[in-house]
Amino acid sequence: MQIQLFGAAKEVTGSCYSLVTNNEKILVDCGMFQGNKDAVRKNYEDFDFDPKKYDALLLTHAHLDHCGRIPKLIKYGFKGKIYCTDATKELAFIIMMDAAKIAAQDIEHENRRRAEQNLSPRKPIYNEVDVRAAMKLFKIVSYGEEIKVTKNILAKYYDAGHILGAASIRVEVKEAGKVTSLAFSGDLGQEHAVLVKDIEPIRNADYVFMESTYGDRLHPPLEERRKELLRVINETYKRGGKLMIPTFTVERAQEILYYLGEFFQQKLIPTMDVYLDSPMAQKATAVFTKFPQYYNEEVRNAIKKRKDVFSFPTLTNTESVEESKSINGVTKPCIIIAGNGMCSAGRIKHHIRNNIEDEKNTLLFIGYQAMGTLGYWIKQKQKTIRLLGTQVRVNSKIESIDGFSAHADYEGLIEWLEDFSKKPKKIFICHGEADQSLAFGKRIEKLGFKYSIPTAEEKISL
Repeated sequence: MQIQLFGAAKEVTGSCYSLVTNNEKILVDCGMFQGNKDAVRKNYEDFDFDPKKYDALLLTHAHLDHCGRIPKLIKYGFKGKIYCTDATKELAFIIMMDAAKIAAQDIEHENRRRAEQNLSPRKPIYNEVDVRAAMKLFKIVSYGEEIKVTKNILAKYYDAGHILGAASIRVEVKEAGKVTSLAFSGDLGQEHAVLVKDIEPIRNADYVFMESTYGDRLHPPLEERRKELLRVINETYKRGGKLMIPTFTVERAQEILYYLGEFFQQKLIPTMDVYLDSPMAQKATAVFTKFPQYYNEEVRNAIKKRKDVFSFPTLTNTESVEESKSINGVTKPCIIIAGNGMCSAGRIKHHIRNNIEDEKNTLLFIGYQAMGTLGYWIKQKQKTIRLLGTQVRVNSKIESIDGFSAHADYEGLIEWLEDFSKKPKKIFICHGEADQSLAFGKRIEKLGFKYSIPTAEEKISL
């Protein structure tokens, strides 16, 4: 059996594992690369494998860096089944359709530039037709259900506690009369997450492929990030400013809405208008309300009191571009929640351009900022930024609450590893910047785990 990483090797995005035996081939995830131009360019390159030859794909969850290249996979001839949970299927459809829309817009802009240089036009990575074709291959599975993926490969999904429907996957491979078990962590969530249940452990595996996004960092306790959010809201209100919160469509937007509803109900913040300026986040929120079985006990109890925990009287869902632009005319304190979370696309870019030069306003980061993205440079305290063809000064207050991450910190990752009843033969550390992966490797080595940090396309024979 041979494993290769065609993404998320010494980097966070582009998750894609290839598992090949003598007779069968499957993939685990097929996500987009995000970050600087070099990273994004990889999405347009040909696959380093032949999609037509793969029998199935196991999808851990619906984030773009895990599902974003699936329609391209189908476009290149993949015809196998795509296994995932019910919530993941619905969220992935929203995410991939939005990616197709953004790709069309980006390529239109790119082709205008290429035309000026007498270069041939490019095609988008995929379109909405490709997304709909991909959805026909999706097959829903439940946590704990054993799936016969191929004749000699079995899989079982476990709740990863990351986002709605996210999973870690245990795979059993029978080859030459021998059974080898592998665990793919997917993205692991924090203990006591705001909305979803805690991680469900995998008890045994011969080899583990695991994420290391925060391999050398600790998150503050849940109550501390809650207090920080309250502080930022109230301080911005006192300055008479707008609070801009770039959010990821899935989980993070819903977490903020949940907290705001709670704050208003308990009168911890002044009454003010809140704009969810993301049609995509609105669609994702509708999916969240459809699957309450994945919520933790606290949220389920809150539903008994508030029914709709993602809504409150001062919330406005802006759908059209005109409605979004109208927020520019708001002069009183308000909160603007818009995507995307790294400020690399979406309506948040327009809000930043229109508001970042005003000292009264606040830009609050509540998620990971991949190197090279606009969010990354602003968070690095760059004084001027070029945005939508305009040079603007960063005068607004820049705040960051890292504890909102949907990823476990290094203690959470270690706890997941220590839940194995017997130490795996080797831990392959991926889905992390090189320094985070190395730092995590050194930590678990002290605990008696053997580890390796694979490079992209390295052939791992097991």
